[in-house]
Amino acid sequence: MPETAQEVLNLIEEQDIQLIDLKFVDLPGIWQHLTLHRSQIDEGSFTDGVAFDGSSIRGWKSINESDMMMTLDPKTAWMDPFMAEPTLSVICSIKEPRSGEWYSRCPRVIAQKAVDYLVSTGIGDTAFFGPEAEFFIFEDVRFDQTENKAFYYVDSIEGRWNSGKEEPGGNKGYKPGYKAGYFPVSPTDTSQDLRSEMLLVMAKCGVPIEKHHHEVATGGQCELGFQFGTLVEAADNLMIYKYVIKNVAKKYGKTVTFMPKPVFNDNGSGMHTHQSIWKGGEPLFWGDGYANLSKMALNYIGGILKHAPALLAFSNPSTNSYKRLVPGFEAPVNLAYSAGNRSASVRIPLSGPNPKAKRLEFRCPDATANPYLAFAAMLCAGIDGIKNEIDPGESLDVDIYDLTPEELSKIPSTPGSLEGALEALENDHAFLTEGGVFSEDLIQTWIEYKLDTEINPMRLRPHPYEFSLYYDC
Repeated sequence: MPETAQEVLNLIEEQDIQLIDLKFVDLPGIWQHLTLHRSQIDEGSFTDGVAFDGSSIRGWKSINESDMMMTLDPKTAWMDPFMAEPTLSVICSIKEPRSGEWYSRCPRVIAQKAVDYLVSTGIGDTAFFGPEAEFFIFEDVRFDQTENKAFYYVDSIEGRWNSGKEEPGGNKGYKPGYKAGYFPVSPTDTSQDLRSEMLLVMAKCGVPIEKHHHEVATGGQCELGFQFGTLVEAADNLMIYKYVIKNVAKKYGKTVTFMPKPVFNDNGSGMHTHQSIWKGGEPLFWGDGYANLSKMALNYIGGILKHAPALLAFSNPSTNSYKRLVPGFEAPVNLAYSAGNRSASVRIPLSGPNPKAKRLEFRCPDATANPYLAFAAMLCAGIDGIKNEIDPGESLDVDIYDLTPEELSKIPSTPGSLEGALEALENDHAFLTEGGVFSEDLIQTWIEYKLDTEINPMRLRPHPYEFSLYYDC
């Protein structure tokens, strides 16, 4: 893969690539793109940027200050496998054309600021992140909301609800049971070849791949795995991951969603996020403490647990996120830590005696998150824990799901709604503004955006289940 602007320009010349697709992430976490002819790209594009209108990007500029610059990162260049014409994709960060400064609301810029902040503290020089984003593969999805009706409908050939359906050629009956999809072989697992293609296409796009498998829920829940990377690199790779999976599914006549809870009464889709800090090429989370953790690692966990309610405003930023974060579906609603224990919100993987593998896994996040903002927020919380030597308390080495209500009442839990997470963020965000990583403007914009475009519109609309509850009142 190219490393410098000149190497990218050489690649364009040598392979006679005519089209360059510039991709950047908006505030909610969706890729946007602009395709340019090669004549519009030069070395200045990698330093000064390429002009575009930022006024139509969600959560960004007003029309009277709309001019912005996409600045190409040469290390992110890859050939896009889904375009008919040979097209080179490059991921961009955003600059202000008036000042030449990095734009404070650009999520990728914020992610880099978090890394810079880590370096400035002297704690470490590298933060590694490894997200595991789960998703559902459906054959059909329909939804609508008007003044007099509201519905959604999803369907999967694997859905247990189809065990009695008449199907072309006859129903063969291989449908994973509810909470029983982890992980049978074919013919019950129908998406082996699809996932294999997804994984190998990701590799062609420069993502270091590892594995793929079916997940717990019925109805086509799956996961692909790629190797951990530095914070910004991991977020870039997650964006490629989602892009590839959706487009390969489309090729097969299927559709993919990363919604945390698209299927009622079965497991939802999370994005367990592994993380660690290194310095000078050496891992800093290995030590002689609990589960072979260093004091630094335990303090990092302390920061995550202390700030988790506020963190969830970025790591679980949808109203649907809190349909997943409920007891009974392997959801990490308990703010505790434990080794090898998936019922705790922070799990310490049993990774053996290799210090380089020592890490923690924050299990709350889901893939509605903007990864740049979510990873940056997690790192800031961990740094706050290290700087202030926050004690995470005693580990909880039991199946938390089996505890009595009285025992559970003593364990802090995640917020029960997006509104609760936003309130926590409003009251607890000094750890995010340390080092200038998040600005007050960004945090307030995020809160207002979520209230105006998600929470308040949801409040206004009758829910279909309310008719079952209240129609005959």
